[in-house]
Amino acid sequence: MKTKLMTFLMLMMWAFSFSASAKSVTEHKKEKSEVTFLVSMKCEKCQKRIENTLSFEKGVTGLDVNLPKKTVTIEYSDGKTSPEKLKEAIQKLGYTVAPLPAASKANSRQDKKEN
Repeated sequence: MKTKLMTFLMLMMWAFSFSASAKSVTEHKKEKSEVTFLVSMKCEKCQKRIENTLSFEKGVTGLDVNLPKKTVTIEYSDGKTSPEKLKEAIQKLGYTVAPLPAASKANSRQDKKEN
């Protein structure tokens, strides 16, 4: 009887710990945000320079540098960085950086879906 009870308790503890870890993974996904900047880049060298620098910034999880539109879209973890820090990282490279207006973001997303 004691063996069955102990086995049951062990299974319950294992099931509880599994569900708790699944919740933390789900909560971690909620911490991601996205920001888009207009950047004064002019050539492919500028594009590569921004990509190489931002890909190593703490908290950056995704990056899209669009040279024709002169936009940089960054997906990042909220707890590790902020839009201000990301903007400063681009400015340190010598580029002018401005937040992309909301209407332009919607058009940019629509263009991505069409391609």
